[in-house]
Amino acid sequence: MPIRGVIFDLFRTLTGLESEWSDLPVTSDVLGMDRRVWDEILTTRSRQRLTGAQRDPYEIVRTLAHEVDPTISDSRIREAARIRSQWFRHALRRVPGENIDAVKHLRSAGLRLGLISNADAMEVASWAESPLAGLFAVEIFSCEVGWVKPEPAIFHRCLDALGLKPNECLFVGDGGSNELIGAKEVGLTTVFVSGVIAEHWPDRVPERLKISDHHVTWVPQILPLLGLTVAGYAA
Repeated sequence: MPIRGVIFDLFRTLTGLESEWSDLPVTSDVLGMDRRVWDEILTTRSRQRLTGAQRDPYEIVRTLAHEVDPTISDSRIREAARIRSQWFRHALRRVPGENIDAVKHLRSAGLRLGLISNADAMEVASWAESPLAGLFAVEIFSCEVGWVKPEPAIFHRCLDALGLKPNECLFVGDGGSNELIGAKEVGLTTVFVSGVIAEHWPDRVPERLKISDHHVTWVPQILPLLGLTVAGYAA
């Protein structure tokens, strides 16, 4: 069956290399903890924030930080929450132009586009300021629907809203939160985007290559997979 739609992940898929847009410290540095420890806690202890049950930025950071170290001070947590909110605002506003162009090209080619993001209320508070906002027929944030990737329900919610079957869609993502596995189990064809992940966690790339149907480094490179050309990416 021909591909009629594309569903995207947001952060580290459509957003760019952090080294190119951010001069802010990462949350783990502000809190004084190892970045891998913080990343692990973000992905394994976050259902409360990701489903929207917890929405206050300070409480989100405090809960996660104290899972690792209960002695982290209130002032440090408040500073981390402030910078983290600013960090995500920058991420959403400074999306690479070539990614925006690729999304627009897919839409103009008649493909139905969806977005599924595991995100808490703080992380997507600035979504309306992003040049990506409004480019998708369906925009789903976990904090608004109460499901998180890789749960099947969040993928089916998007597919139902798009009016498409799983075998009519690509799912494009960096593979965080086991999203590629979840997408494949639902029946979507998966595309692993490795560019941003390779900058920070190159050791994660080989495992994600094994579980994806296709691999690209950057978002515009999905266009040839669909027989489209733009900005130097030819079919």
